[in-house]
Amino acid sequence: MTAVERRARFVHLTRLSWDLHGLGVCTSLVLPVAGQPILEVRTPTGTTLVRITVVRRHCGWAFVWRPWWARLWQRGEWVWAEADNAADMIMSAVTA
Repeated sequence: MTAVERRARFVHLTRLSWDLHGLGVCTSLVLPVAGQPILEVRTPTGTTLVRITVVRRHCGWAFVWRPWWARLWQRGEWVWAEADNAADMIMSAVTA
């Protein structure tokens, strides 16, 4: 992964975190020494509801919140990172 890709992942997750904050959702951005950054969405009691990563696809960047094998088989478990309503779409999918 290049430095440009690492920065893009960070920027997308930070923007999503801010958008979720605007919806009244608690988030934590996890930046491990090795590996991808992860955005954790938490309940008001502090329990982790979902972990979101951002991956590069052939058409752009996408937020993914299920294991890699699930995103290959099921719809509704990813959304384009550039979507204006990505935070709304993610929250409606994970709280349904």
